[in-house]
Amino acid sequence: MPDQLLAALTECPQLPATLAARLGLHPDKLADLALQLQALGVPLEHLVQGYALRPGTPTPAALRAAGFSGTYRYLPQVTSTQDELRRWADDPADPAPVGAALLAESQLAGRGRRGRVWQTAGGEDDPSSLKTAAGLTFSVLLAPQHLGRLPLLPLAAGVALREACLECLPAAAEPPGLKWPNDLITEDGRKLAGILLEAEVRGGSVRRAVLGIGLNVTAAPPGAVGLADLAPGHVFRRAELLAAILRALGGWLSAPDAEILGGWRIANRTLGRRVQVQTSGGPVSGQAQRLTDSGELQVVTDAGKVLMIGAGDVELIGELAAGTER
Repeated sequence: MPDQLLAALTECPQLPATLAARLGLHPDKLADLALQLQALGVPLEHLVQGYALRPGTPTPAALRAAGFSGTYRYLPQVTSTQDELRRWADDPADPAPVGAALLAESQLAGRGRRGRVWQTAGGEDDPSSLKTAAGLTFSVLLAPQHLGRLPLLPLAAGVALREACLECLPAAAEPPGLKWPNDLITEDGRKLAGILLEAEVRGGSVRRAVLGIGLNVTAAPPGAVGLADLAPGHVFRRAELLAAILRALGGWLSAPDAEILGGWRIANRTLGRRVQVQTSGGPVSGQAQRLTDSGELQVVTDAGKVLMIGAGDVELIGELAAGTER
């Protein structure tokens, strides 16, 4: 029932009596559903003129108006957008098509690389409205043609994410950079966004891959930063930002390998710096020297050993502080 109300809401205020009559609900029931949506993280405002979604709320209608015509679902709360998108893809009655995107205002069990929890601004003990509409947490179902080059996909997604953020930031704002393999960070190393690629392997081949992105927009967890911090006073409309990201992903995920690697190298904040990499074999310290053609990070350890890191978490040390973990 809350979904029924959510589908009827727009940024234009609607009188409770009008909404209740249209949905066939008692006004008291409508008020109860509105409170439920707010508790789930939906930026629903009760104004003098009626109920309205906060401007820029990334509803399907708002994304269409912003120029994104792909398949998309907007939900109040899920366990994880990654898991919810998989369930949608497996729905025999209405399966998600390739390229489908799903966004939720809040997650009960959001996760990042190596099973970490993905934190959003605010929390269960934060009663303020800032915990809603503070970011974008969404997942995209990747096309089969992308599955043959999985190591490059997080890099392509990072380039796309940065490009879209630059499109929505004012020209004078500090441009964000990329930390290998999956973070968007500021010049001083604070984290703006994280990227998670999950692939399902069956019979030795990749069956499906889902790309998840969490971007801080108007607020961020402790130690991290939001886009709004890079441009004080600038108004970010999340629907326009999400539409820009999805358009950029459509281009970069299909770009030639050399173009992806070139785009990442231009924006990187990892190469040439001292790093500590958390690998499956333990931490490795040294200098990040280059990115290979397959997307691996070449690190020269303090002992002079050359390592190729295909998966790991990089902590920048020395000039840059580490961003918060996703």
